[in-house]
Amino acid sequence: MKTGIVFDMDGTLWDSAREVALAWNQVIVRRGMRPLTDQDLARVMGLPMDKLARALFPEMEAQASYDLMDECVLVENDYLEAHGATLYPGVEETLRSLRHSYPLYIVSNCQCGYIEAFLAHYGLGELFEDTQCYGLNRKQKGENIRIVAERNGLDRVIYVGDIEGDYHATVEAGGQFVHAAYGFGVLPEEIAKKVPAIRRFCELPAVIEKICQE
Repeated sequence: MKTGIVFDMDGTLWDSAREVALAWNQVIVRRGMRPLTDQDLARVMGLPMDKLARALFPEMEAQASYDLMDECVLVENDYLEAHGATLYPGVEETLRSLRHSYPLYIVSNCQCGYIEAFLAHYGLGELFEDTQCYGLNRKQKGENIRIVAERNGLDRVIYVGDIEGDYHATVEAGGQFVHAAYGFGVLPEEIAKKVPAIRRFCELPAVIEKICQE
């Protein structure tokens, strides 16, 4: 059985809320709009890009908010590739360890170029077999997890994410979910009881091993 580990980005591998706010504000302030805060970004991390735009700019018409977001993310990708963000402790070491036993993937609700900026800044591209994002096909995360699984011949998918939407996407894709409990999301109690959780990224290998032994 081929088991693949698929990772969410924000709230799982890194926290980029501060850096994304800094990048977006380069565009927003020029327009005379209120600057975004870290907290503004943190509360919408993980949403598909269209929903993120509507959540951050509800006062704008939908298409105008999408156009503004498109302008912001171009600046964001360049900024993150150059400066990085806050990588969670133990991420690089744990990924390199897991890579010896399992193929690794990333599926995120982000724009095109975001995953690439992360991989380029930290030099982690060699660790991942494949990636997929909302920006490539405008599909929801559950479908994109399934696309990666089918494209790479995976018999079992273990998805690591931090918000409730990640759990539902994993279930939709027929995968098994691990909650990154240190991230942005808190799961409802009825879901939290059903899934394993990690409170530090370095705990992941032991959880994966237990899942694979079941």
